[in-house]
Amino acid sequence: MAEEELEGLRKQRLAELQAKQGDPGDAAQQEAKHREAEMRNSILAQVLDQSARTRLSNLALVKPEKTKGVENYLIQVARYGQLSGKVTEQDLIEILEKVSQQTEKKTTVKFNRRKVMDSNENDDC
Repeated sequence: MAEEELEGLRKQRLAELQAKQGDPGDAAQQEAKHREAEMRNSILAQVLDQSARTRLSNLALVKPEKTKGVENYLIQVARYGQLSGKVTEQDLIEILEKVSQQTEKKTTVKFNRRKVMDSNENDDC
């Protein structure tokens, strides 16, 4: 029984090592993703001051999709040269409020009440 378990562990470890070395295409994709992430971080470091960067990283823990949208917006604005200086925490709060207003979902509740005949109307007392 121990030999079977040992052999199973060996096969599993071999599969992990092969997956880790992986395909050269996978390594290229990983490298491209890594370079893109570094580029995004460097642009954001140039655009945001420290307090705004901290707020954005805290938001990323809670709402990663909203953070990604704000980051894309900031990078786009920076590329077109529409920023006059570094974005402060207050500026970031205003941007987040605008994004929240644009993506806010309007919830409506509609009640469909069935008309039921009242039992008191038909009493012949």
